[in-house]
Amino acid sequence: MAQKPSIPKGTRDFGPSEMAARNYIFDTIKAVFKTYGFSQIETPAMENLSTLLGKYGDEGDKLLFRILNSGDAFAGVDLTETDSRKLSLKVCEKGLRYDLTVPFARYVVQHRDEIAFPFKCYQIQPVWRADRPQKGRYREFYQCDADVIGSRSQLNELELVQIVDTVFSRLDIRVCIKINNRKLLSGLAEIAGAPDKVVDITVAIDKIDKIGLDAVKAEMLEKGLPEQAVAVIEPVLTLSGDNREKLSVMKALFEGGSASGIVSQDGLKGVAELEELLGLIDCAGIASTVDIDLSLARGLNYYTGAIFEVKALDFVIGSICGGGRYDNLTGIFGLPDTSGVGISFGADRIYDVLLGLDKFPAGLRSSTDILFADMGETAYLIPIVARLRKKGVCCEIYPENTKLKKQFDYADRKAIPFISICGSDEAASGQVNIKDLRSGEQRSFSKDDIEGLLAFIGK
Repeated sequence: MAQKPSIPKGTRDFGPSEMAARNYIFDTIKAVFKTYGFSQIETPAMENLSTLLGKYGDEGDKLLFRILNSGDAFAGVDLTETDSRKLSLKVCEKGLRYDLTVPFARYVVQHRDEIAFPFKCYQIQPVWRADRPQKGRYREFYQCDADVIGSRSQLNELELVQIVDTVFSRLDIRVCIKINNRKLLSGLAEIAGAPDKVVDITVAIDKIDKIGLDAVKAEMLEKGLPEQAVAVIEPVLTLSGDNREKLSVMKALFEGGSASGIVSQDGLKGVAELEELLGLIDCAGIASTVDIDLSLARGLNYYTGAIFEVKALDFVIGSICGGGRYDNLTGIFGLPDTSGVGISFGADRIYDVLLGLDKFPAGLRSSTDILFADMGETAYLIPIVARLRKKGVCCEIYPENTKLKKQFDYADRKAIPFISICGSDEAASGQVNIKDLRSGEQRSFSKDDIEGLLAFIGK
């Protein structure tokens, strides 16, 4: 008995209708990227593990898909090794990329003599994570990244906010753009008296939407933070008020107003950066809601400044876009002091939102405008179809002279809006019959009246 075909959990097949919808997302995002001067690059699906490891924190490293070395990968390897991560390093030199940002940084350093700084580029490619599959979380998914590197100006952050606002406006998705700054989180660890625990604090806070405040507090205590430190952090995570009020409270805390009385220059710099960015956003007239969210952490280790996360307002799902500033990611690869900032659109989650809200435009299902039924007059149809294709009309000739019902069923299953039925009478008189399958309207045209035919089908 043949084995039932299947695909790995956390991956998906996409048929023609799904691909039409996905390409609608990709094309919308790509068009907006281009209007802001971003050029496209691509990087390999696999990278050297030395490129990937240590860039995403311990939890990120655990989610890397490692690729077994070709040939007899286990030859000469001590198989009694019980630490799977140590063993994998002996038999795996490459891994599937976890995101597009680290490969981008590697690309910039490797091609530094070929590019002009500041370098603005975008990538639309799949990434892989060995995560537990669940709603809105996949092991293989596409990211649509835009990055600017070689400039510290917050005009770059503003442009990314504008891009987010424009993309979701075009997709007709209402969103909230959440913003924080990693310097505030560093400052928070400082005034809590635990500056050496900033990574543990950030990793815990990053889970607040998934596990809740109480579980975040418990995790921080488990990581060795004293209760008084957690007591300083907790009220910040639940701080309310408008954006300016939140920053005013944080500024007072970093100036020594917390229970510890510690002054944090890093925290104050983060407040100043957010105040500047808010001013730029006000000038730009962003239509989407922009919210300073002090619980926003973005768990990746390489962020150093502004961080972003975008939530759909009318559909329950995780973040559909995120990113931030990284000051020295390229330094790991030999190009220090080169600041960058980027955002990543999660195409798969955006797809789920558009599907759930029924926001995909009508007509995406079909790639064919007209089906020419086969009534035994194929030689008559071929030159007509060729002329229409030159005009950009997507046409098919049904490949078999069979019952009309079967041909109509084919048009229906492919959501083809128009059908042409030309038999011997039409061929003899030089006519083309076209029927609108949606309205039922039917018209006849001279085979030479291509412009009239185009007008009828809306081309």
